[in-house]
Amino acid sequence: MPGILMRWLILTVAIIVTSYLLDGIKITGFFSAIFSAAFLGILNAFFRPILLVLTLPINILSLGLFTFVINALLLLMASGVIPGFTISGFWTALFGSLLISLVSFILNTFIGGHGTVVYLDRKTPGRNPWE
Repeated sequence: MPGILMRWLILTVAIIVTSYLLDGIKITGFFSAIFSAAFLGILNAFFRPILLVLTLPINILSLGLFTFVINALLLLMASGVIPGFTISGFWTALFGSLLISLVSFILNTFIGGHGTVVYLDRKTPGRNPWE
């Protein structure tokens, strides 16, 4: 359970950082960011795998770049449902999904499988998961 909460918090931080970096993404408050992260997580858990299977030929032809379009559409869906979370257009959603993915990836590298913060210990052999 702590892993889910930590990743939810990371997605919330990624959405807040993206709203500060892009002018087309607006969040009215912290609770809007929390609810949008929760709804985006639900969309990613249930609808994203179905959309990836349905668009597999397009995704193969585009060498996986169509996945960013799917992420942008899910972000637009989240902004349509959550009050206080608005996105001005598709291209803003596309760049926003890229930034959210990048920030989430960077922050998730510091989180272990159980939701705890991990660090690299170069002095102790066998304790480093990246050796």
